[in-house]
Amino acid sequence: MAKLQIDTEAVIYNIKEISAFLKKHDKTWSLITKVFSGDINLLKKILKPDVIKDIHSVGDSRLSSLKNLKTVNPDLITIYIKPPALLYVDDVVRYADISLNTSYKTIMALNESAKKQKKINKVIIMIELGELREGIKRDELLDFYKKVFQLENIEVIGLGSNLGCMYGVEPTYDKLLQLCLYQEIIQAKFNKELPLISGGSSITLPLVEKNAVPTDMNHFRIGEAAFFGTSPLDNEVFNNLKAEAFTFKANIIELDEKEVVPDGVINEANVGHTADYNEEDFNETTTKAILDFGLLDVDKSEIEPKDKSVSFVGITSDMMVVDLGDNRKKDGKKKYSVGSQLCFIPSYMGVARLLNSKFTEIDYI
Repeated sequence: MAKLQIDTEAVIYNIKEISAFLKKHDKTWSLITKVFSGDINLLKKILKPDVIKDIHSVGDSRLSSLKNLKTVNPDLITIYIKPPALLYVDDVVRYADISLNTSYKTIMALNESAKKQKKINKVIIMIELGELREGIKRDELLDFYKKVFQLENIEVIGLGSNLGCMYGVEPTYDKLLQLCLYQEIIQAKFNKELPLISGGSSITLPLVEKNAVPTDMNHFRIGEAAFFGTSPLDNEVFNNLKAEAFTFKANIIELDEKEVVPDGVINEANVGHTADYNEEDFNETTTKAILDFGLLDVDKSEIEPKDKSVSFVGITSDMMVVDLGDNRKKDGKKKYSVGSQLCFIPSYMGVARLLNSKFTEIDYI
């Protein structure tokens, strides 16, 4: 069975480094754990009191994962990071101390559920700033807040935006400044305090270092940098964070010298994906290995082999084929054989899918 190896100490190191960095810049943040897919064992190993003491809250986009967060630590402040579905408002109130919202109809339902559960549900209202994902329109902002402020069991604690996630709209200073200006307008208009301006994420971290973020923008929702050490702004390692907390290890179940080009009539009925080949590859052979995972576990685009001489050949539902070239070390000895393991570095989405795969073993180090 293929294995995902997780260096929990590397993740803990990253979380502590981000906490120290943001504290130095007078910012707060929520650790977004959706890549963990609610894995209770992993959450227990990571969310220790000394690790999360400087974190505002822990968030996820799955209610089952929020439930697991509360199971691991009932005192955690949890945040549901996508607009809730009406069908599940009772669970949102039950497991999420804070939720991000864009629908007045949904917030009214949250209010009724909170009333029944004898709770006050906190919300951050998301504003559309050009990414065209979740967010209310800017010209509807004041009317929207006016209606929500009248709900007895809803406490509005801020406003936020989502940038750089779907289309990749950059969180520029001007974009984030708009959030700050809206906060000022709302607070002055309604005499209400909105303590959180939630416009930061992993993509915004390098901008803080360059003083390219408005001072009042004070809340970040961070996942990628905490677990992979990188910022999507430039896909570079941020500060001294650790970038290889996750390693995917697959077993070689067959290894042989085979043709480069398949033999037979090729049609469109294949269920997998293959690399391209050229006419000059006819009659050529190479060393090919079959690995014990496939598309049901992770897509080939979401993993990168550590050995740069290994190249992709094809993948089906449960097996992947790679080209090992001449399969020789510098001293002429064979590099791999049946039973050897190949190591890959998975992407953010790769880890998320592997943690969802029931065919992948998880190893914590």
